[in-house]
Amino acid sequence: MLRHTLAAAAVAALAAGCSFQPAFQRPVSPVADTFPAGPAYERSDAAPDASGGRSAQGLPAADIGWRDFFADARLQRVIELALQNNRDLRTSILNVEAVRAQYLIARADLFPALDIDASATRQRTPPSLAAAGRTQVRQYSVGLGASWELDFFGRIRSLKDEALAQYLSTAEARKSAELALVAAVADQYLAVLAYDDLLAITRNTLKTAQESFDITKLQFDTGTGSELDLRQAQSVVQQAQANLQSQLRLRAQAENALTLLVGQPLPADLPAGVALGDQNLLADIPAGLPSDLIARRPDIAAAEQALRAANADIGAARAAFFPRISLTGSFGTLSPTLGGLFDSNSEAWSFVPQLTLPIFTGGAATAGYELAKVRQRIEVANYEKTIQTAFREVADGLAARGTFDEQIRQLAGLTDSQNRRLELSDLRYRNGVDSYLAVLTAQTDLYAAQQSLISARLQRLTNLVDLYQALGGGWLERTGDQPRPADTTASGDVEAQK
Repeated sequence: MLRHTLAAAAVAALAAGCSFQPAFQRPVSPVADTFPAGPAYERSDAAPDASGGRSAQGLPAADIGWRDFFADARLQRVIELALQNNRDLRTSILNVEAVRAQYLIARADLFPALDIDASATRQRTPPSLAAAGRTQVRQYSVGLGASWELDFFGRIRSLKDEALAQYLSTAEARKSAELALVAAVADQYLAVLAYDDLLAITRNTLKTAQESFDITKLQFDTGTGSELDLRQAQSVVQQAQANLQSQLRLRAQAENALTLLVGQPLPADLPAGVALGDQNLLADIPAGLPSDLIARRPDIAAAEQALRAANADIGAARAAFFPRISLTGSFGTLSPTLGGLFDSNSEAWSFVPQLTLPIFTGGAATAGYELAKVRQRIEVANYEKTIQTAFREVADGLAARGTFDEQIRQLAGLTDSQNRRLELSDLRYRNGVDSYLAVLTAQTDLYAAQQSLISARLQRLTNLVDLYQALGGGWLERTGDQPRPADTTASGDVEAQK
């Protein structure tokens, strides 16, 4: 049945050279028309950690340059170095070049192939088989050869379209890798700053604990304090010292991870940085509609191009059921002597039209066609999953953006309360009203509250960075720049990245 259907289409194909590719239709978006709404998505502009007056001015993330999103000059320089030196990004750039070469190879099959051939042949035949007693024969030839497959059924064009779509998909994937690198560098940079803050509060806690331990030890030595109080004070000092060593290790490892992302050691002449609590990221970037993600997200564009490639592969698989017509010819000179190659009677030519019609392939052509259709359905599912993932990432980012400011405000209040509680507990202990256990508990709770506040501030900032990426931001260096094609580097020079 399939052969009869395709054979009916062959008449039009022979006349017009039509393609058997199915018409491409973009799948219907498998997500809601709007992002979720509710209490988690309502931002509190009164929060003290809001963006400090810097505004996106209603611009979508894709139109905001990363230098305008990040206000920290040190972070801007680190991102710049990463875009120049990150090895994963270099690999993505080279993958684009490799797939581009594959596309050019596929496109070349649309044109005739020409070559020049020169040969010299010397052959000996036994006397009993030689004609006219000539046991040795010499033959020299020089000629121009040509071959060309007539693409009546669009097989080569389908393969060319498939290669082009794969090239565009790889280019979009490279663009997605660059956006991810900008976000990853910023996230890791902020993590280093968070460890700096943790080290500061740990050192302060250790200093306070050591002072308390010294006083408690003096009281114990003079007989006015108990050993229980002494051991409790000692445990706080030991815990703080252990925490300090752990955070020193984690901070060093975080900087090592940042160095790996940058692709080179961090220079000593980097600009001065901004503390974690003073980072001033744009926090009011509009989310737009889910349909906008199709135009803004390079990973969605890459998935669509992969789907187009699978669509073109169906056309090539359909064309495999029909004849392949090729023309081969040559023109040159042929002579038994080298000096006679260019005599007037030494011309030689050949013209060989060839038609290959598949009769029996053991089901290979049918299986190839079915395989192409299955792969196309797989790419549809991948495309839809990519959109769903993008929707989820943006929705999660909006929910976090709507709740972190209030959470940080409450944690800041909790930290102030715990600090005052420690002051009162210490005062009560020194006046003999309360035991040292109350001081120890208050000190531990204050330290935990300070850590929670730093963690929440880091999570808020990294969420803003990741939301910026999820909305398609990070491709432009400065707001107002002309967008680059997806297959170019930040500097526009591929060779400089190799």
